[in-house]
Amino acid sequence: MPSSLTTLFDWLCGEFDNRPQALDRPIWFVHLRLWHRPLPMPLWGHLAFFAEQANALFLDQPYRQRIAVLQERETPENVQVQFWAFREPSRFKGAGAHPEKLADLKPDEDLEALPGCQLLVETRYNASSGEIDRFIATPPPDAHCYFQYNGETRQVVLGFEVSENQFWSYDKGVDPTTGQALWGALMGPYEYQKMTHDSQS
Repeated sequence: MPSSLTTLFDWLCGEFDNRPQALDRPIWFVHLRLWHRPLPMPLWGHLAFFAEQANALFLDQPYRQRIAVLQERETPENVQVQFWAFREPSRFKGAGAHPEKLADLKPDEDLEALPGCQLLVETRYNASSGEIDRFIATPPPDAHCYFQYNGETRQVVLGFEVSENQFWSYDKGVDPTTGQALWGALMGPYEYQKMTHDSQS
């Protein structure tokens, strides 16, 4: 398995928090906890993790449960992140804080594809050391990520950057009709610090 892929997975997996940013700019950034838990099994031969987040004041009410699958493309340096939705998100609610809930996951039964919800990952290197500095993930041209929530169609524009100890989320909900930004990274990315590491690669 390419070292860049395993490095990406290692850096993505863990527990994250944006407390300094939320204290500095409380009007624009909610204090959030973010979990990326590696799945106990590969998904169709690929590394994958469970993602979930919660308001830090209500950690027992997590939301945005999803699965991210890391897939190689044409070259080892060209990685794609494909997102999947849960058919019944409530069954796995809280798996960020309690990853043992993921042991019962049956991918073919529990997950549904989100065809437009994918990101292409670029590897950035440190000019001095030649080591990997960070990964930058952006949507393919003309990609549209839609999902169902409470019986309504929602749209999100995806994106992230990740380094060894930080994660920047550019996820932003938009109105599917007008394209108006509604929630998420409205004034720049959510800037998370890694609190714990949690990789099984």
